[in-house]
Parts: sequence; C-alpha cells; structure tokens
Amino acid sequence: MVEESEKLDVKAAVEEHKRLSEVIFPEFQIGLLHGRMSSADKDAALTAFRDNETQIIVSTTVIEVGVDVPNATVMLIENAERFGLSQLHQLRGRVGRGQHKSFCFLMSSSKSTEAKQRLGVLEQSQDGFFISEMDMRFRGPGAVLGTRQSGIPDFALANLLEDQEVLTLARDAAEKIILADPDLANLPGLKQELAIRYQKLLGGNILN
Repeated sequence: MVEESEKLDVKAAVEEHKRLSEVIFPEFQIGLLHGRMSSADKDAALTAFRDNETQIIVSTTVIEVGVDVPNATVMLIENAERFGLSQLHQLRGRVGRGQHKSFCFLMSSSKSTEAKQRLGVLEQSQDGFFISEMDMRFRGPGAVLGTRQSGIPDFALANLLEDQEVLTLARDAAEKIILADPDLANLPGLKQELAIRYQKLLGGNILN
C-alpha cells in the first residue's frame, strides 16, 4: 500500500496546490513539496519558502522532519485522523520555531469518538513522551515478534498497556535469574518450560 498511498497523497497535494494558487490565494506565491520530487527540487522549494519567495507551501508528510523555517507560523493538517499522534506532533513542530506566535490546525471529517479523543490529546499536551504513550494506548504497540505495526499483541494473560508495573517486575526478576544462572542449569524445569513455550511462539500460538 505504500506506493499506492504515496501516489494518492502526491495527487492530492498537486491538486490542492493548483486550487489554492488559482482560486483561494491568487495574490500569494504558493510552493509545492512531495516525496516524488528530486532532492534538488525539494531543497529549492524549502529555500523559496524560507526566503519568503513563496508565502504558502502545500506538502505531503515529507515535511515532517528536518525542516527549519523560523518564520513559519501557521500549519493546517487535513485529514488529521489518518495520522498517528506522534507523527502529528512532529508535523506541528515545523511551526513555532521562531519568535512569532504560531498555530497548528487539525482538520478532520471523522465523526468517531476515538478520533476526537486522539486529536484532543494534542490540544492538551506538548510533551512528546506523553503523546507517544497515548498514541500506543490508542493504536496498540503491534506484534512484539512479527510485522504487525498496530493493535494489541496476543498475550493470553498480560496487557502491555494496563499491566506495565507487573511486566516491569517480571522483566527485573528474569534479568536477575539470567545474571545468576545464564544457562538455567539450576532451574531445569523452567528451562524446559521456556523451550516448550518458545516452540509454541514460533508456531504462532498465543503468548502466555
């Protein structure tokens, strides 16, 4: 889906750039930035924006990292519900880097309660650690061993989001055992049980 999604995002950016240039803000110079542009063209678009040769820039999320334009003061993110909270936090970090008061507007057409709650987190906090934690709570951390990038892992007993304290205690206990007896020579029963569970894990069974 990466390729298809990128094509759609670029198409949307190009169309929005044309609409804003011709209909909404004909009095301004408007730049365009997306991931299919060459590095030289990207640099030129950002330099023009930084030097006020263009006053508005339409961009895909390629603008998320490494862009420093201190006089940029307003960002509008359309379809904000499509993005993770951490990504939105990174995006809004592109404005407010200078001395001027800045604003980031999150537009969403979603009516879902969860989407409103998620975007509400960004209203409440500028703390990246807190936002990342809330992002994980909403989307889930994905598979611990595997390729799934979101959702709650299939643990039969523990919940990574709700049982962090007991999971930390279990990890600390496991580390102490391994330090004292790396090969589990004095704990043959535990060693055998771990071997059985490891084989179940490789077979895709639920972790327990």
